[in-house]
Amino acid sequence: MVEKFTPRINEVYFIKEYTLIHILAGTGSIQVDFKNYLDWQDKAIYLENGQYIKFLSDDFTVRKIKFPSESVFRNKEVRVLFKHLISLGYINFNECEDCRRYLNTTVFSDQVSEIIDVSSRQWYWQNPFDASKDEYEIIFDIKDVVDSQYTNHLTNGQLAALINDGPYRAQALVKDKIGLSIKTLLSNKRLVESKKEIAFTDKSIQEISFELGYKDPAYFNRVFKNVTGKSPVQFRKDFDYSNRDIFSQNIVELLRTYHSKERGLEFYADKMNLSVKALSKKVRAKMNLSLGQLIRFELVNTAQKMLASGTTVQETADYLNFEEANHFSSFFKHYTGLSPTEFKGKKYNS
Repeated sequence: MVEKFTPRINEVYFIKEYTLIHILAGTGSIQVDFKNYLDWQDKAIYLENGQYIKFLSDDFTVRKIKFPSESVFRNKEVRVLFKHLISLGYINFNECEDCRRYLNTTVFSDQVSEIIDVSSRQWYWQNPFDASKDEYEIIFDIKDVVDSQYTNHLTNGQLAALINDGPYRAQALVKDKIGLSIKTLLSNKRLVESKKEIAFTDKSIQEISFELGYKDPAYFNRVFKNVTGKSPVQFRKDFDYSNRDIFSQNIVELLRTYHSKERGLEFYADKMNLSVKALSKKVRAKMNLSLGQLIRFELVNTAQKMLASGTTVQETADYLNFEEANHFSSFFKHYTGLSPTEFKGKKYNS
């Protein structure tokens, strides 16, 4: 099923079927499972049943493709798109000619499996963890264990018994390729699911703690606060997903208007009638990013759009108020990994 829609700002959209999200237009950030992302441009995002997405600006246009679950997992290679390890599951849209051909057509084929096939090939070509296909099979077998066992607080021995490929090799492989231990993956999964239960249900904190395998609710409270900086009750109050919070929209609009000329935090604090400290704290609490990060993301996004449209490096540097073109080039390469000239001449995988 294919749907094009304009999402409402800060509304939580729960994913009930395996879904591809293709953002056609918009500015600002999106939030998926309590993480904010500003680098969603030129990506096709894959979300699985049980996740959510929220748009932190009011100008997004989104194409959504839902897949029947029985067809999505007809082979294990497809898991790489949906089972997120440390970030969003996505493919680089502009680097995949078949993906662009499929998603840019106005009439869609009933065979939605085609986009899954080409996206899977693209994901393996991107090879984000620099691993072989056999290694990916082991990593995602372990992710299956994490997703099914996160409430059980497994000991090392119990965890080892569930891993088919020699527990020591598997644990070393995961640590080497994604930089996290299996125990940390389990803890992260448990934390995300606890946040969902706290934010999106009326269950008591005690009930949630028991469902997550904690025998002592007080211990659950301490663990949660140590990781998030907030008690479960305060986290529920602050998230307040049923109400529209215009703070995020206001700061996004300010950045959109002034980022090319204003970098100082004091400027934005004055516009929001807050101290720099208060604004920084509120931005961090509401958007899970620093104000400096938001400013830099706006600069990079504008630079990419200008360079892609044929604007020269000098003209882009001037528009974004860099004193010298080489200062802009250094900034751009630091945050994208490519010089402006390399970005303009980038060749895409076909």
